[in-house]
Amino acid sequence: MIRNIVLIGAGKLATQLGSSLSNKGFNIRQVYSRTAENAEALADKLNAYWCNDLSEMQQDADMYIVSVSDSALSSVIENMPSVKGIVVHTAGSLSMDMLIKFDRYGIFYPFQTFSKEREVNFYEIPLLLEANDDKVMDDLMVFAKNVSKTVLQSDSNQRQKIHLAAVFACNFSNHMYAIADEILSENNIDFDVIRPLIKETAEKTEVLSPVKAQTGPAVRGDQNVIDKHLKLLANDKELAGLYKKLSQRIMDLSMNHKTESEE
Repeated sequence: MIRNIVLIGAGKLATQLGSSLSNKGFNIRQVYSRTAENAEALADKLNAYWCNDLSEMQQDADMYIVSVSDSALSSVIENMPSVKGIVVHTAGSLSMDMLIKFDRYGIFYPFQTFSKEREVNFYEIPLLLEANDDKVMDDLMVFAKNVSKTVLQSDSNQRQKIHLAAVFACNFSNHMYAIADEILSENNIDFDVIRPLIKETAEKTEVLSPVKAQTGPAVRGDQNVIDKHLKLLANDKELAGLYKKLSQRIMDLSMNHKTESEE
């Protein structure tokens, strides 16, 4: 049974996950970060030991959660000591095989976006698991079901596709908010005016597919409005090009959906 945990990393995900696990009664024994200040701050919050040297890591915990940046993951794993517990990483797009030096290993991928400043409810976050053998998977399943109501087995290929979808749904959509913010700010309009629209757009996907929820001039084929918008973007060729490509994509997807519905 997994009870004692070492967190490797003290960033957004590690902070949120560590707090959630501690609140669920799991014992966070130690926190590692290459930055001593970050390791100590999170460890103090979780009533845990801390270290900023991998050679000082406790080696008898039940589970080691490696939650560092993708670029740092390989180096951290390479320099970790041999440990007895299950070792998992939380990267959505990187292979489980990175952990092959350990006897028991897998993936523990919380499918959500995280910020240190905003708490999340892990019970509502899907957890995607992969393991190097059935016993490890069983242990991860029992552990994960204490954390979230939605726990799924997902191999590396599936997880990469899910991560790709997340980039479009989360990262790119947030960048669209940033573009909207720029347009509004340049015209002395507060971003608050668009917040209800953003909220309703997201909430509609609770009851409608994204294709059916689509609104706007492109899905209506309203070229008159599209041309007016492009005139407003005449001084920004890059943004005008993006507007054209997205509008065309919406038109094509809508037309394909209508054709499929008629067949």
